[in-house]
Amino acid sequence: MFDNPSFVLKGILDTEIQQKPVPEIGANEILVEVKKTGICGTDVHFLVHGSVGDFIVEKPMVLDHESAGVVSKVGPGVTNVKVGDRVAMEPAATCRKCEACKEGRYQASICPDIICAATPPTDGTLTRYYRLPSDLAYPLPPSLSLEDGALMEPLSVAVHAVSKLGALRSNQSVAVFGCGPVGLLCMAVAKALGASRVIAVDIIPDRLEFAKTYAATDTFLPPSIDKGEPGVAFSTRNAQAMKEKLGIVEHGPRAIDLVLDASGAEVAIQTGIRIAKSGGTFVQVGIGNRDITIDMFAVLCKELVLKGSLRYGPGDYSLAIALVASGKVDVKFLISHRFPFTQASEAFEITRNGKSPDGKGVIKVMISGPDVDINEV
Repeated sequence: MFDNPSFVLKGILDTEIQQKPVPEIGANEILVEVKKTGICGTDVHFLVHGSVGDFIVEKPMVLDHESAGVVSKVGPGVTNVKVGDRVAMEPAATCRKCEACKEGRYQASICPDIICAATPPTDGTLTRYYRLPSDLAYPLPPSLSLEDGALMEPLSVAVHAVSKLGALRSNQSVAVFGCGPVGLLCMAVAKALGASRVIAVDIIPDRLEFAKTYAATDTFLPPSIDKGEPGVAFSTRNAQAMKEKLGIVEHGPRAIDLVLDASGAEVAIQTGIRIAKSGGTFVQVGIGNRDITIDMFAVLCKELVLKGSLRYGPGDYSLAIALVASGKVDVKFLISHRFPFTQASEAFEITRNGKSPDGKGVIKVMISGPDVDINEV
């Protein structure tokens, strides 16, 4: 049956809506009619560059992975959801058999056979119907909209980075580099978990203003890089300026317990390592250049804990839903633009440009599913 319009990446900056077969489901799978999908920066990277790290688009691929929808069909072995349920979709299925999965550490690339939506060669969720293992569908409470459900994916990324890997405790201080959606959600999670101080860092003043209204207690706009100034020299100067302006120290209550980089920028990573407290934790969330220079002597002397964070793991979606349902995190506030499915290419274009033709800055763009009204939330 071919009633499955899908937004397909054919090549660099080359997309079109194509009809795809409706997927057949197995005994423990469900078919979800996708209603709302958010655009992620990785999808834009695939669109513009044709790759993200080692993941290279070698054949046409349906884009996107931040989605929610309504269960359309269930396999005979499914007991946790039923037809008609509204669900958030965790778009990464693991083998469930390897050592990592059995240890409950299926996240990211730890499971060698993980299959992720919109990660080559696997198709994504910007389609009418998507097949999903039933245990990766999370029923939405009545208070959550389908748009909220779509944003459980990036919120789960933030939950994983802040709560699980960052091990944030109440009354600790956090600094987040990068005020895009994931950075903002990291701030929101930190605030919800009781952080005493949440510092937002970005090079765009408007984004810092947004962060202050959303979840940050403090903001920092880095100085300009001098002509010919090496990146390491700048990050050293930048870290010192940040310490002086915000009263950051190496020890005590004014120290930064947890630093998260959601920008991927080398100078941000260098600065973050320099402002982290002795014995603190640095979590890398943003994707940037593969090979960068960091001050390993600072890592060594301060006995920093460095961690990489990719996607999410067990319990992250459930906590994300609970945070929104309890009113501790507002994800809807991040949605800056909405588009119908037929205008998906325009939605990607403004995300790539960072603003719409009217000059409004982009935070999160939401695309409705085929034949779904953009006002149906």
